[in-house]
Order: sequence, then structure tokens, then C-alpha cells
Amino acid sequence: MSLRSAFTTFGFALDRRRLGIAKFRKLRFRFVSALGFHYLCTMADILESSVKYVPGVGEARARLLEKELGVFTVGDLLRHYPFRYIDRTKIYPIDRIDESMASSLVQFRARVTGVAYAGEGRRQRFSAFVSDATGSAELTWFHGIKWIEKSVEVGREYIVFGRPSFYRGQLSVIHPELEMVEKALNRTARSGMQGIYPSTEKIASALGTKGFYRIMCNAWTLARERIPDPMPAAVRSRYDLMPLAEAVGNVHFPQSPALLARAQRRLKFDELLGVQLSVQAQRSERLSRRNGFLFPRVGELFNDFFGHRLPFPLTEAQKRVIREIRQDTVTGFQMNRLLQGDVGSGKTMVALMSMLLAVDNGFQACMMAPTEILARQHFATISRMTQGMPLHVAILTGASKTAERRHALEGIASGEVDILIGTHALIEDNVRFSNLGYVVIDEQHRFGVEQRARLWTKNNRPPHILVMTATPIPRTLAMTLYGDLDVSVIDELPPGRRPIKTYHYTDAARLKLWGFLRQQIALGRQVYVVYPLIKESESMDYKDLEDGFESIIRDFPLPQYRVTVCHGKMKPQDKEESMRQFKEHEADILVATSVIEVGVDVPNATVMVIESAERFGLSQLHQLRGRVGRGGEQSYCILMSGDKLSRESRARLRAMCETNDGFRLAELDLRLRGAGDINGTQQSGESFDLKIANPTLDAELLQTARQAAEEILAADPQLESAEYRPLRELRARHAAGRKFDFSMIS
Repeated sequence: MSLRSAFTTFGFALDRRRLGIAKFRKLRFRFVSALGFHYLCTMADILESSVKYVPGVGEARARLLEKELGVFTVGDLLRHYPFRYIDRTKIYPIDRIDESMASSLVQFRARVTGVAYAGEGRRQRFSAFVSDATGSAELTWFHGIKWIEKSVEVGREYIVFGRPSFYRGQLSVIHPELEMVEKALNRTARSGMQGIYPSTEKIASALGTKGFYRIMCNAWTLARERIPDPMPAAVRSRYDLMPLAEAVGNVHFPQSPALLARAQRRLKFDELLGVQLSVQAQRSERLSRRNGFLFPRVGELFNDFFGHRLPFPLTEAQKRVIREIRQDTVTGFQMNRLLQGDVGSGKTMVALMSMLLAVDNGFQACMMAPTEILARQHFATISRMTQGMPLHVAILTGASKTAERRHALEGIASGEVDILIGTHALIEDNVRFSNLGYVVIDEQHRFGVEQRARLWTKNNRPPHILVMTATPIPRTLAMTLYGDLDVSVIDELPPGRRPIKTYHYTDAARLKLWGFLRQQIALGRQVYVVYPLIKESESMDYKDLEDGFESIIRDFPLPQYRVTVCHGKMKPQDKEESMRQFKEHEADILVATSVIEVGVDVPNATVMVIESAERFGLSQLHQLRGRVGRGGEQSYCILMSGDKLSRESRARLRAMCETNDGFRLAELDLRLRGAGDINGTQQSGESFDLKIANPTLDAELLQTARQAAEEILAADPQLESAEYRPLRELRARHAAGRKFDFSMIS
């Protein structure tokens, strides 16, 4: 309706008594929609206009879209891409729909043969019985019954669209969408492939699939001729990119699978290029400052340790990593490096030798670990290996006694302490270093982004940063793909170590498992049994330690078998005593929670049993597995789970059985959980910046976008020219709203 005709029609409708309330409201809605349409058509930048002006949205639905989906503007709506597609031209006979389609949306053509009501009040439901020449089905609604019963006519034929389910072999569809066959046949489809959009329960209830699709059609009608393309023609030509407006149209209303693939490639490229323009500019700025501390000397501490105190020869991988770190610290740039290596590969030795480089050059170093157990293990190991050297090592944890705390704080402030080892206590405000130049963060995945960032403020210039992990968190892995984090990998195990064999069993194999544990104990080996919970939980159906401990005591009786227990709620002295018993082989089985995930080194332990393994994430599973395999004997990891597993849980457990490579596991974790926000503090989940691209699945395209960004920034670093100025919006969209540049925190 045009604006003029809307005014005319509405003028005749002012007498509500003559027209009736229902018709008056309908005409008023058409008038307001026409006003909104006219307003949008006069806007210079339609993509920045409020979504409320899109026909079919309005104030109430706009608030819902803002709250539920973060859609504020027409541009936001058009950047809300489908996550999959269905073929709306395909209509199934009822007898061809089976239980394998239960997770899909299907449509079929059927005639209503009867209706029925059941229940009362809020529990009332309305059912329509339909059939075609091949079979019958039941359609059921629990909400909006008054509206549905008016639109369902017995004897009429409809196109039914919804998710099938089956009860006793009978096809049933809950809250389907109905369209009269006559109307469906006369409708001109924009595309045979209809997008299915990410949604929420409230959005689905208010709009449904058809309603959301209709709104998207209206938004596209408004914007299709007015979408600017920020990509320079030369870049589009070089990388064979579809024009932006054509890509937006084909991603929402694909004209063919080939055009959909090209549209997705263009939109992914734009997102990844925006990320690259931001990250590469930040990286260039960081490196251009040349404010990294210089470690030019390889001094007495390093040479003495390397020449006379190494407990075992370094592997070639360890030597390579030390050379990479050494190169970083003589360039004048601030180092930002990830050290990835499986548990037991020698990361701690590399960390110690690189800290000695810092001390040789007049700087202090610190090492932050996630738990008291691991921090004190590092302190004991480093103190023992450097005993007799002119090196002062101290420890600071949340449980440090007053004298120990005072000694550490005063020592680092005065410069007397060369290396400080600790937990989260290192980031407290009262921890002030004299000249901190080097930071090591162990088990990096156990710290929050902001926690790691706090260590950057412990000197007037940021220190060199080395983060270590066996399983990089998805956010860090994404940063290595984006190119703002250098990576070193220790891909060798020390001589004599054997790869751990990992198996997945359910409760049906428990007797077989107990027999295997008895065999290992008879050989003089020790066993971990780890539970996700201490006590039974009403909300989570997982194995718990208390019940498991009683079961193990019953099946492994004294005096033949010795069992001890360790969990986070025990008193520190009791926990230490349990660990001592296991380390000194006064116990054969340690029943524990994930408190032993890090910091426990018992070379004689050869079996790790993880109960309810589906409860744990990949990094936890890999860390727990790393508690065994630390001696020369063959070691095993047994993953126990229930029979019913989600697709994601099954994928995690299968990956654990297939590989011991922490980086490969991290890549799977990235695919399953998402990359997190590399400019923010979210460590996993969908990236705030990416709506359609995936940094691992689209790794090749990401590298292409990175190459394009480097070429663009080399030609125009500030994006000031007329050719490249439109790309500022892509870069700004990635970096908007950040108070602190967390992209430099690995």
C-alpha cells in the first residue's frame, strides 16, 4: 500500500462504530505499516534503520528480536543467517515419513478428517486428524488453540509443515504450520530452498518458521537494491567474490546449491577479512612499538644449568623451542608465544631455562599455575634442580602462611627474589615486582582471560609471555589461526615413554574392567579412579565418588588391595596424606575427583579410569589421561560412560580413543564449542564477531582473508584512500565496544 492510499483508506475508517473494531484495527495496522515502509524508503542507510519498521515486525516484536537474538537494525536482521535449509518444493507421502526424519522438518499434503479436544484450562490441547492416500497422522496444538480451531476446516486439504514424531508407530506433528493447498499452489516461492534460522523458544512461539521467513522476505524487499558493497572491485576480482547484495540474497533465498555456496563464501570472507584487518593492525601496532624487553646475554645461570645440571638430555623438540624463545627475546618485540606439548613432554624444563635467560639479563620471572598442588610441585622441582646456584626462588599461593607470604612479597619488591612461583595469588594488587620481564602461565586453559591479562600490568612495560598447555582452549587455538599468537610445539616424548592406550566402555563391561585392574595391581602397578561428583546429585545422573568408593572397597578388599581417597572438600592435611600414600605406593588405588587433573606425578601409576567420562570436557579428559604414562610401562586410560550419549559426547569420547595429540583434540573442541571472542573474555562458544564463518572449518578461506588483509594494509595501513575506506566498517564491526585489547592476551 502506498502512503497516499494508506492516508485515504485510513481517513474513511475513522468512524469505528461504522466499520467495527476488528476492521478498524486491521486498517490501522496497514496504515502504520505503510508509514514504516515509507520511512524506510526515505532512509539514506537502510541497514542502520530500526528493525521495527520492517513490515510484520512493529514495536513489540522488535523488542523481542532485540532481547532474544540481538537484532536491532535491518542490517542485523539480514546478517542473521540460516544455519540449514529445507527443500519446500518436496512434499512427502505420509507413508514415506519415518523415524529417521525425527530431527528434520518435513512437509506433506493431507486432508482434515476430524478434530478433537482434550484436557481443560492450560492443559487443553486441540488435535486435527489428517490423511492422504498412503496413511494418516495426528496434528496437535497446545497453545493458540482459539486461533487454530478457526483456521482448521474439516474436509479441506492443507500443506502440513513441521517436525515429525512417532507414538506407537503413528505419525504425529506438534504445532505444525498449515497452509491451504489452493493458497500454496498460487504462492510464488522466492526459492525452493527455505532457510531455517537460529531461534529461541519465545521467537518460535511468537513468529514460527513461516512468520520469521515472511519478515526476512520483507526486509530483503526493502534493502535488496540499497546494499553497498565495501569490497574494492580489484579485491573482488582477485579472490572471485560474488557481489555483496547478490550474496545476501542467495544466502537467504538460494536460487541453486552452487549460488548458495558462492554466497556463503563471500559472506564468510567478509567476516574473516574484518577479523584479519583488526588483528593484523593491532599486531603491527604492537610490534611497531618495539617495547619488548631485550635478553641479549646467555649468562652464567643458563650455561651452568645447561652444562652441568640437566637431569636428562633435552629432546630436539625442546632445543628447538628454546631457540625460538631466545630469538623472540632479542628482537625488541614483546613475545606472545604458546607452548603446546603433551603432559610429560618437558614443557616445565623449557619454562625454567627460559626464565634463567630472563634472570641472566637482570629481569625477574614468574610462573603461575592453577592449583596449590601444581604450584608447590613446580616450586619443589625448580628449587631442587637449581640448588646451589646463585638464584633465589620463592612461592606465593592463597594458602601461604604469613612468613612465607611476607618473604615472597618483600623479595620481589626489593629484587631479591629472581623467580616467583604461585597460583592466582600472583595477580593480587599487593604483588609488586621490582623488574618483571618474563611470565610463564602453566595449564593456561584453567585461567580466565582477565586473570591472565592482570600479569601484563605488573611492570610499566608488558613482559614477555609464554603460555603452556597440553590442550589449548578453543579461543587460543583460534588466535593461532588468526595469526596473533606464535606457536611452539614439543612433538617428542622423552626416551622410553609409550603412547597411552585409551578405551571407551559402558557399565556392561564393568566386571571385565575390575578383572583388568586386578591384573595391573598384581604386576605392582597403581590405578586412578576419577569421578565427576563427590556426592550423589538429584539433578545430574552421574557416578559419584562416595558410592564409587564403597563399591571399590567391596570389590577390592583389604589387606590384598589398599585404597585411598582424595577430593577438594577434604582438609588440606588429609588430602596431602592421601597423595603421599599413593606416591609412596602405600595405596594401590586412588579414588579421586578432578582435583588430581594437574600436579600429580606418580610414574608407577599405569591405569586411569574416568567414570561418567561424558561429563568431562576434552581438555579435562586429556589432562586426566596425562596422569598416567609417566614411567616406562604401558599405560591405559579407560573411559566409562552410560549407554545414552549425546552426539557431542560421543564425538569427544571417540576422539580421545583415536588420538593422544592435544592439538588435534583442541581442534575438535573448537569445532564443537566454538572459538570464543578473541577480542573479549569469552573462552569458548560462538564468537561475537562471526555469524557464518568458522575458523577451523574455513581455515583455508581464513588464510586467504589473512593474505588479502596483509596486502590491503601494506598498500593503505590506515584505510584512508577512497578505495579502501569502506573496509573500515568491516574492521570496526570486529573491534567495536572493547575497553581493553584482550586480543593480545593468549
